[in-house]
Amino acid sequence: MDIILMLLIVLTATKLAGDLTVRLGQPSVLGKLIVGIIVGPAVLGWVTNGEIVRDMAEVGVILLMFIAGLETDLEQLKQNWKASVAVALGGIILPFIGGYLGGTALGMDQGQSLFIGLLLCATSVSISVQTLKDLGQLSSREGTTILGAAVVDDVLVVILLAFMLSLLGAGTEQASLGWIVGKKVIFFAGAIAAGIYAVPLLMRWLAPLKVSEAVISAALIICFAFSYAAEQLGVAGIIGAFAAGIAISQTDFKQEVEHRLEPIAYGIFVPVFFVSVGLEVTFAGLGQHVGLMLLFSVIAIVTKLFGCMLGARMTGFGRRSAFGIGSGMVSRGEVALIIATTGLEGALFDAALFTPLVIVIIVTTLVTPPMLKLAFRQDGSRS
Repeated sequence: MDIILMLLIVLTATKLAGDLTVRLGQPSVLGKLIVGIIVGPAVLGWVTNGEIVRDMAEVGVILLMFIAGLETDLEQLKQNWKASVAVALGGIILPFIGGYLGGTALGMDQGQSLFIGLLLCATSVSISVQTLKDLGQLSSREGTTILGAAVVDDVLVVILLAFMLSLLGAGTEQASLGWIVGKKVIFFAGAIAAGIYAVPLLMRWLAPLKVSEAVISAALIICFAFSYAAEQLGVAGIIGAFAAGIAISQTDFKQEVEHRLEPIAYGIFVPVFFVSVGLEVTFAGLGQHVGLMLLFSVIAIVTKLFGCMLGARMTGFGRRSAFGIGSGMVSRGEVALIIATTGLEGALFDAALFTPLVIVIIVTTLVTPPMLKLAFRQDGSRS
């Protein structure tokens, strides 16, 4: 569809829906996700998930995670690394077991059951980031623990996926586990070194250039460079963007970058990302998979919630804080969608299960904002 009409529909719908859900006592992001289903192929069909929408959505989620990095308290992130690792491990072990048992209970073979378990291990905190911002909790101890756990989760799940492709994959290039792990090490070592030495120098060099908006342009160059490097080395691009945000947050340009970036991100790209999640929903031919979708939706939510809560409780968090951390890790989002697509290409599961699994992923994304709202019990302000 025409990009101008698409933006007209998306921006109008997301802002109105966000405002309505805030008035109803929920974070604005919930309305933006639901309106994506309404204007998408599942209901009205006004917006389709074409190449332009997908590209803009990808930029939107990268900017969202970049802003999260800018707002992250690095010292608190360092202090909470043990909690982040414990939360990530709890959020991998229980969902993997639950997904595997659910698959076998439905008569799936060993390979498909293992892959379902792996799929349910994934976590994408891009939706949680927006909700935590709505609730004023992004820089809290709970918020930084969620962000740290998401990084650990992403690395471990990608390594597990590579291992599974090596053992079970058909029709795809066999993955070398050693090289997969090596690329992760290269990325994080490079990101840390660049964050300490290169990023401050680049910002000081590029910011004074005699061009318009030099500071924000320099920040975006660094953001996209980190994100691209992450993708090339097998780490989610949003993790690269998050790392870039943390690096720039340690410079004198943090406040200016954040002030100038938010209108760009929230004015255009982030709303398209929220709507794009709902555009994945389609109700055609799902009647025969209702039981499967219900079962795996429950397994996905319950195992991730309690697995992460267990990790949080073991590292000193109270019940309410642990519930908030577990809630923030429930959304599978675009990370699980990428894993599902990779598994489909590698013939790790029946193609007929792809759409039902996408619905499960979207259900986990839709329930995350209300759960976080319940955990923190604060009114959102952004719409």
